[in-house]
Amino acid sequence: MAKAKTAAKAAYRCAECGWQTSKWVGRCGECQAWGSVTEAGSATPARVVTAGVVSSPARPIGQVDVRSAQTRPTGLDELDRVLGGGIVPGAVLLLAGEPGIGKSTLLLEVAALASTGGVPPNADAARGAATASGSGAGPPGDAARSAATANGSGARPTGDSARGAGSGGGTEAGPTGNGVRGSGSGGGSEARPTGDGVRRPVLYVTGEESAEQVRLRADRVGAITDDLYLAAETELSAVLGHVEAVEPALLVVDSIQTIGTSEVDGAPGGVTQIREVAANLIRVAKERGVTVVLVGHVTKEGAIAGPRLLEHLVDVVLYFEGDRHSRLRMIRAVKNRYGPTDELGCFDLSEVGIVGLPDPSGLFLTRREEPVPGTCVTVTLEGRRPLVAEVQALVAKSHLPSPRRASSGLDTSRVAMVLAVLAQRCKISMHEQDVYVSTVGGVRLSETSVDLALALAVAGSTVEQALSGSLIALGEVGLAGEVRVVPGVQRRLAEAARLGFKHAVVPRGSLELADGSPLRRADPQLSSYEGMKVMEVDSLQQALQVSFTAP
Repeated sequence: MAKAKTAAKAAYRCAECGWQTSKWVGRCGECQAWGSVTEAGSATPARVVTAGVVSSPARPIGQVDVRSAQTRPTGLDELDRVLGGGIVPGAVLLLAGEPGIGKSTLLLEVAALASTGGVPPNADAARGAATASGSGAGPPGDAARSAATANGSGARPTGDSARGAGSGGGTEAGPTGNGVRGSGSGGGSEARPTGDGVRRPVLYVTGEESAEQVRLRADRVGAITDDLYLAAETELSAVLGHVEAVEPALLVVDSIQTIGTSEVDGAPGGVTQIREVAANLIRVAKERGVTVVLVGHVTKEGAIAGPRLLEHLVDVVLYFEGDRHSRLRMIRAVKNRYGPTDELGCFDLSEVGIVGLPDPSGLFLTRREEPVPGTCVTVTLEGRRPLVAEVQALVAKSHLPSPRRASSGLDTSRVAMVLAVLAQRCKISMHEQDVYVSTVGGVRLSETSVDLALALAVAGSTVEQALSGSLIALGEVGLAGEVRVVPGVQRRLAEAARLGFKHAVVPRGSLELADGSPLRRADPQLSSYEGMKVMEVDSLQQALQVSFTAP
């Protein structure tokens, strides 16, 4: 009689996402990565788990006390906007971004503000600490923030005063050469940090830098407080020991890929290590009510490094974005259990730290005395926030067999499509010209609502005719030459009107809004919105006609 085989089959695991299978395959069945499945040991049979002792009895949902889970402001209004009001005790946040984008600087300032209850650290105390350390750093604390926003007004502008916020120390800048009231090259004014004023211990754990390096950055940005504790560790057990000793209200781990544990196999940053470290930190957050912020690396494709399970386990996933050659930084939430995921926070990154920008539109506009051919202003939506941005185009005679097509800040495929529609539907030929298109301020515009502004800018540069400086254009251009409606027209027009624009070209049907809308129709072709003339068009050809004849 043949003997029964009791040897367990070998188990295989994907090194990218942790997917398991009983036999080897060349491609992961979960993340579709090639060559990532490796042998992981023996597969153990499933065990039957019996009922055990519960930690707390189940209660009706209406009897659950939510006071301990109320949001607490961080002190940075732009970050609180994205988080839905602030941080929640016991929540676990994952912040990811490219190297050098400013993640550590942002979290260091958040940690300092959280330790003081949202109140900026005292400038004199921070300056004295910097002098004692011999670092000779620049002005910290409030002085640093004042230097960073020397071109702002120091208070968020509202109403008509918003049109003059920016350069000149917050005074009314007056009408600029392009007919728009200046919003300032500094992108508005600094938001005043807000918080509850209660001091709490905060623990900042760094695994990428030494404590001395982080201290130098803290001197520079003015993040020196008595309740901010710093530890340089790469072992999970040591991190948990610091949590036991400090008992922080906020724990920052920079970064999770550098923390490891000897309890499991693999090097720090591996799938198994990240899963184990994250599970332990999440357990500490839920048991102690500690808010944990994890810094995550990204791959060359832009995805968060490590298992996708990490994004499922945490409560909030934030992406910190921006052009490395620009001071503008944006933070957005792709997952948020406590707030919206369509908000956007804007920051100004300088040598003295990160400052929130409540009104960043001025960063994306050019102030000039006279209108220039090849420029057009549009309004894009980043989440629920409208941003006024300028599109520039230059069409020049080419001396190459194949004319160049270069773009910066715009989708290359959308640019090629708009150029083709201009050539075929509007008879604007550019087959012998080089075409260069760009945005102002390093902002990247990926919305289809930018199509119309791009087409008008290219057409203006081709025929050497400038558009009115008080005109904006928004709409999606189709292959048949039609101009399609885009969402959020009312918010876009409200932002343009606030900044002083007088004319708007929009797709037909954009003004068909609900009763009670502030849009007031004067006739079927022309409407007004708080003094702004709104012109509806059906096609790109019609948009060219009304745009270049607008006063």
